[in-house]
Amino acid sequence: MRLLKLIPETPSFNFASKRIAAFVFSAFLIVASIGSFAVNGLNLGIDFLGGILIEAETNGPADVTSMRRQLGGLGLGDVSIQEFGDDNTVLIKVQRQEGNAEAQQAAVTLVKETLATQVAEYRRTELVGPTVGAELQEAALWAVLSAVGAILIYIWFRFEWQFGVGAVIALSHDVITTIGLFSLLGLEFNLATVAAILTIAGYSINDTVVVYDRIRENMRKFKVMDFIELYNLSINQTLSRTVMTSVTTLIALLALFVFGGEVIRGFSIALIWGVIIGTYSSIALAGPILTYMEPNRGTDEEEYPGSKKDDASA
Repeated sequence: MRLLKLIPETPSFNFASKRIAAFVFSAFLIVASIGSFAVNGLNLGIDFLGGILIEAETNGPADVTSMRRQLGGLGLGDVSIQEFGDDNTVLIKVQRQEGNAEAQQAAVTLVKETLATQVAEYRRTELVGPTVGAELQEAALWAVLSAVGAILIYIWFRFEWQFGVGAVIALSHDVITTIGLFSLLGLEFNLATVAAILTIAGYSINDTVVVYDRIRENMRKFKVMDFIELYNLSINQTLSRTVMTSVTTLIALLALFVFGGEVIRGFSIALIWGVIIGTYSSIALAGPILTYMEPNRGTDEEEYPGSKKDDASA
């Protein structure tokens, strides 16, 4: 039986020749992400903004226009209603009411009474205060920064400082572009998204460490090989593992996206993008950055068969 091969057994792609194009493309993604964030901001979920969130199942296909008109006349401030997953489910968001928890509960009761004839079941009701929302924003920011900092320290101690710089640049690229994607598409940014970003950081650094391990191994083995050639060799040697890991992960994530429902759709989109961009950055950013810093390889002279020096001596 013939085995499925996504890439050749011994690939010889010249990744190094495309490193400038990759740098330009990555710079464009980062600038576009920052620009979108500056102009559009993020569609923060109720986790961060505070307010009332109600998920309801209607008796039939939801008449969103009618429901929006009914709730708009209650004087509750900003109210948004959207279909959530299917025609029979809606997500209702109401801005936080002035007053204490009793005022929020009164608003919930008023919404439910107003929609009593249209709603069959209320699946969940969430109340988040502004103080809690602000604390969650701060905690989410510190979680991401702490993860990046811990990864930098880990890479620095495991390899050399040049590897740490390359890893953090690639990791920051992945995080920034993920946030930019959510800003550009207007997807809800909530605690699940933060969890996805932290997962992306872990996945991306795992890919980067695999590449760096092979580069370091080849640095010790071929100490006078041109670093561009060494980078190409290392990436090609790890390419099969990288591609197979990414493809199998994407299959699971696509199933999660299609069948997981609206509640985790943003989470699955973030992870799908993270796997793609994390694989790309490990190959096209983390490795090529080292070609400009060239970590110390010692002085022992051992050459890779077929290299330029070997050919010259022949």
